[in-house]
Amino acid sequence: MSDKVINMSMPRRHVLAGLSTLGALAATGGFPYIARAQEKKLRVGLYGGYFKDTFDASIFPDFTAETGIEIESVAEPTGEVWLVQLEQAGKAGSAPVDVSMMAGVPVIRGTNSGLWAPLDPKKLPNLKNVKPSLVHTNSAGEVVSVGATSWYITLVSNTDVYKEAPTSWKDIWDPKYKDSLGLLANVGNSYLLEVAAKCYFGGINHLDTDDGIREAAAKVAELKPNVRLWYRDEAQFEQALKSGEIPMGQYFHDVTSIAIKDGFPVRSTMPVEGGIYDYGSWAVTKAAASSLDLAHVYIDYMSQPSTQAKLARTLGSAPIVDRSLMDLTDEEFNAVSSTIDPITPHYEMQALKTDFINQVWSEMQQG
Repeated sequence: MSDKVINMSMPRRHVLAGLSTLGALAATGGFPYIARAQEKKLRVGLYGGYFKDTFDASIFPDFTAETGIEIESVAEPTGEVWLVQLEQAGKAGSAPVDVSMMAGVPVIRGTNSGLWAPLDPKKLPNLKNVKPSLVHTNSAGEVVSVGATSWYITLVSNTDVYKEAPTSWKDIWDPKYKDSLGLLANVGNSYLLEVAAKCYFGGINHLDTDDGIREAAAKVAELKPNVRLWYRDEAQFEQALKSGEIPMGQYFHDVTSIAIKDGFPVRSTMPVEGGIYDYGSWAVTKAAASSLDLAHVYIDYMSQPSTQAKLARTLGSAPIVDRSLMDLTDEEFNAVSSTIDPITPHYEMQALKTDFINQVWSEMQQG
């Protein structure tokens, strides 16, 4: 997950001692690789707040009933902080959890450092349901992470202030929106470089080179007259959007949908170029390798279309499996997702050129 602050206004959004194998345990009907595991436990790291509460209340009880595996959920910090903690624990030969939800850039960095234990696709029959772009492999071609949940950042606007909805990301460059926008402040979670690349330079591959990154940053700089707030505190922008103080900007589709249901005069628009599509992944550190059998059961269960449909209904997350595999109605699907090809974050650029893009971004904002 990009560095997302999870709270009630933002729905995202011990090493197991003595565990040998599940091979001797009886398989659960309907899922040949899901074994009954009485009195077995998994510690699962999740983003906190509403996100963790939803898993605890709506997902984990059914998982335990079906597999016999008890879940102890652990609220984890987002982004790089958790990655550093996992790496430090791994060097000491320990693991704070058995399975972690990780953002795109930390997955890549953990892969490059050899942090993750390879996963066995043969033990993940539901892996075939997961969108291929959400399955990450290492240099040896081994699967090291599998998509968990996803979400969209879209164009949002106050309907009292703007009767007509914007239709394109290009609209945020329109002079008529001078001093009206709230945009995410960090290069690592705003994905405005990707937006500029998609809208004006033919696609995010424009960011493969340093010159391309600088050109995209210069285009983002043209937004500055329209920006009233570069925000890090998502709740601050949410309140300003609801009141009309800052009547337009970029925000999370699912959170905005909740605000609409609560009666606030706001809308979320999927731009013609697509919303910004971000996601979290399940991964297991090598220090937690003794839990891999149970972890496979867990990841496979979470990859079921029925589980993803339930997460869409309860958590408000976008499914990581194709819509045709689920029973979501049009209204339920459109509330959390879209059929428009999205703008996908350039995670490799962010992971491999962190210092450079931070420098370019800082120069853009201060220039």
